[in-house]
Amino acid sequence: MRTRTWVIVVAAVFAVLQLANVSGRDTPDTKNYLSYALSLRGESKHDAAAITIEYACEGKASIARRNQSVNVLNFHGPSPTQRVMEECRRDQWRGVSKRLRAGETAGHTVPFMPPRFMRIFEVRPGYPALLVPFITVLGVKWGLWASSVVITVAGGVLAFLVLRTLRVSTRAALTGQALFYALPCGTTAMRPMTEGLLLTLTLAALWGCALVLEGRARAGTRLVGGSLAVLFTVKHSHALFLGLCLAGACAVIGARRAGFRQPWQGLDRPLRTLAVVAGGGAVATVLLAKVLHYPSESESLQDLLTAHFSHPDRTRVWPEFLHLEWDFWVEWLRRRLWEPLFLTAVLAAAWGALRRRPAFAGFLLAAAFTGVLNQAGHPDINIWGDRLIVLVWLLPVVGLPLLLEEVVRPRVRPVGGAVPGPVPGAVPGPVRRDTDVSDADASDTSEVAR
Repeated sequence: MRTRTWVIVVAAVFAVLQLANVSGRDTPDTKNYLSYALSLRGESKHDAAAITIEYACEGKASIARRNQSVNVLNFHGPSPTQRVMEECRRDQWRGVSKRLRAGETAGHTVPFMPPRFMRIFEVRPGYPALLVPFITVLGVKWGLWASSVVITVAGGVLAFLVLRTLRVSTRAALTGQALFYALPCGTTAMRPMTEGLLLTLTLAALWGCALVLEGRARAGTRLVGGSLAVLFTVKHSHALFLGLCLAGACAVIGARRAGFRQPWQGLDRPLRTLAVVAGGGAVATVLLAKVLHYPSESESLQDLLTAHFSHPDRTRVWPEFLHLEWDFWVEWLRRRLWEPLFLTAVLAAAWGALRRRPAFAGFLLAAAFTGVLNQAGHPDINIWGDRLIVLVWLLPVVGLPLLLEEVVRPRVRPVGGAVPGPVPGAVPGPVRRDTDVSDADASDTSEVAR
């Protein structure tokens, strides 16, 4: 089959498999994004609250019913759906009704939490805006599911395009697409939160970096700049992290070529432009956040240390944060050593990328490091698993196919110790080109991109 067909088949198989869990994927943050989208659609605060609460409670009841069906002591009992729905509605409306009566109706989100906490979500309009057409056409339940499928499928296709731009074989690129769907990045992207969009936009920026390295500087630079601009609307802190890390990767590349004293001299014109765009994006993010009065880093730390402002503000924010930071990473590393799949995959992928594509490996490592920075800004071991550090999984998605291709790629070996080369006196014939790098195969990237 043609390459485009294979990409569609892999994406379609993934989408069909997601029908196994249409509801029950939501998290507490989902309510905030959904109510924001409903407000953008024109719903009143009360109506947005009613629709959002109904969706959240249906998901909770669905999980309770599935858990009860496999409970070894109560699998034959009555379904808990109705009871869970009633309890959930009562609990959710208790806080929302109180805040609505108190006049907390500013902004787009429904006041599920105190205003200082809801302000964090008010400055993230990108993801709710994306949800509006889906929930308008398909309804809330299927609209959220379909939007998650589209975002995740797009992420897998971008992983394929990144690898094909790096001139790996079609099979290796399809492996990267499948890895994006199968690894935790695919699972996290399917949750109705911003993480899926962050993963997809980060891959779009990586594709832009790959295009720059392969000589398509204008398209690549525009793609990186556009990705950073959209990321600002989704989660401006990640736009800052990604811009800084990509600019840092350019500096490392320049230092390797010309020394640490003159890294700028080691960059050709396209990489200099990319460094300016990435660094400029980081600076613009900081300045624009100040102008728009976005919540500051100290406000984010207070949110973390006071359990979403449910306790009085801390007076020694930074010392307590650094203490928690140290304890968090010690515990995090202990758990990773207990289950070393994550560390093994990351180290193997880093080795494969550095060995096969050392220049691009700098950008890949930089993008993955944004996940570490994101987690470091929220050292809470109980925030819905590892969703904050999920961007590190982009390293195995791209790096493992690079490593595997080197292992499985057949090598031409001389037979009987003969020295490779033309036989003396032989008539030279047509040169056979490697099918992995033929013009037809190299056109797969542009074909899928179209």
